[in-house]
Amino acid sequence: MDQKLEELKLLKPGTYFMMGNIACAEAALIAGCEFYAGYPITPSNEIAEHMSRRMPELGRHFIQMEDEIASAVAILGASAAGVKAMTATSGPGFSLMMESIGLAAMLELPCVIVDVQRAGPSTGIPTFVGQGDVMQARWGSHGDYELVAYAPSSVQEFFDLTIEAFNTSELLRIPVIVLADEVVGHMYGKLVVPEYSKINIVNRKKYTGPREKYLPYSCETLVPPFVAAGDGYRIHMTGLTHDERGYPSLEIDDSRKLIERLVMKVRKNAKNLWKYESYFMDDADVVVITFGVTARSSLEAVKRARAEGIKAGMLKLLTIWPFPEDPVRIAGEYAKRILVAEINMGQLIHPVKEVVRCPVVGINYPVGYAPPPEYILDGIRASV
Repeated sequence: MDQKLEELKLLKPGTYFMMGNIACAEAALIAGCEFYAGYPITPSNEIAEHMSRRMPELGRHFIQMEDEIASAVAILGASAAGVKAMTATSGPGFSLMMESIGLAAMLELPCVIVDVQRAGPSTGIPTFVGQGDVMQARWGSHGDYELVAYAPSSVQEFFDLTIEAFNTSELLRIPVIVLADEVVGHMYGKLVVPEYSKINIVNRKKYTGPREKYLPYSCETLVPPFVAAGDGYRIHMTGLTHDERGYPSLEIDDSRKLIERLVMKVRKNAKNLWKYESYFMDDADVVVITFGVTARSSLEAVKRARAEGIKAGMLKLLTIWPFPEDPVRIAGEYAKRILVAEINMGQLIHPVKEVVRCPVVGINYPVGYAPPPEYILDGIRASV
């Protein structure tokens, strides 16, 4: 389809009042998503519903699969064919996708997985909020690999971070997770869509050299150039540990080079991937570290605490993985106490404790419900 005609059918630049899940879907379209495969699950359904209507309007492809396992495998196939691909799910479906996320990391196939978190474990409360997938997002699939997970706290951030997720996946050839939550997915809020020329869109680097010299998993660079299946190159994809040609290998050197590269292409780019926002940190004695919808209540609590004369500050993490060690460490150097606010029994608190020396206390709220500012304010008061 002609690019100019396609742009006319994208969400036009301007200001909107929009649901978070719909903003996510529209962002994916602007980012260049050409293939969506999914299976219905609350509270992410609006993403699939919207994409089922909008993708055909743009000459792109939507398919409802029989389950979440098939959905994850389908987007890997689409990515291998050279197109940007995405799925969306929630807790139980996210669990089913773990094996494919590990496969995506091993095959270095860019893709985006949106997890609109809900209360768990198991079926939990399907229509209520949760933030219990933090550790699963990073460690859910077995073995050594690295990926990126972004956590929006507003409609605008859901839009922006979805585009960022596509860019990061293409840049590093990795699966990227948008770790949203039910409240952010279902809230309505202000969305500003900038002019297309001001939106950075990244496409994967493609190999253009001689066919006989192509190595799909070359170790000459952290992120080897890509060729699509069907382009006429010799390609071998396997979940087995493989050499630079993609063929299974039992050699120790092949294993070392491959796994180190899978890990280091994220670790060496970590500082460029970290996204966070700080509030009232200049003189903060107590710092609340949080993410997602909990950041909204936390900011109001911090403002009320300061009105009471308490030197409180807040660090909102937009990148959860790779964990933003430096800003968290710096916060711990100046604060007397760190509070970690999250809708779970304590997950983000663990990497925080690993990098700071001051006391760290969790402000945990029952899954299914977003904490009111007063609840977090009580935690701030108790820490002084």
